[in-house]
Amino acid sequence: MIKWIFFDIGSTLVDETEAYDRRVREMIAGTNITIEEFDNVRISLARQGLDGNSSAIKHFGLTKTPWHSEDEVPYSDAHSTLAALIDKGYKLGIIANQNFGVAERLESWGLRQYFDVIASSAEVGYSKPDKEIFEKAFEIAGCYAEESVMVGDRLDNDIIPAKALCMKTVWIKNGLAKYQSSELGEGIADSQIDSLSELLSIL
Repeated sequence: MIKWIFFDIGSTLVDETEAYDRRVREMIAGTNITIEEFDNVRISLARQGLDGNSSAIKHFGLTKTPWHSEDEVPYSDAHSTLAALIDKGYKLGIIANQNFGVAERLESWGLRQYFDVIASSAEVGYSKPDKEIFEKAFEIAGCYAEESVMVGDRLDNDIIPAKALCMKTVWIKNGLAKYQSSELGEGIADSQIDSLSELLSIL
């Protein structure tokens, strides 16, 4: 029986498009690389099942500039979906690779109220895809992997490690994941969705 639903944050609960685009503009400043060129490469790499943004940065030999979390905004259906899941009796948690201050950012987005557990890489000392960050979330929640679901946009960081721990998995195809073939998630993700609100039809 599923009791807990754990979420990634970026490209799962919040839209990172502008934050990524701002980083690209800053990284390519002073080079002859155009936004369009970078965008085409990261989409192409994402289609291959790679982390398109990081892979494109390596492809062009660029150095990451600071991340602007103030450019992130919750998806339009985040509030209503999370509230509905709680009404259904689920407990909600976060398992995410994030800098310090996750609770404060969730508060600024109006999302903090929905989560009983926050397992952030900066604050627990482990990062996805390492199993330890998932196990720390289970410990805090007082639940077993088999009683939980992982919802995330990345197969490598979210879905594959969660499945290996016997969690149920939901691949949300936001961000660059929307360019990835459904076949990439077959046999790994128990469900594939295109928006958060679709969770309500499967949970």
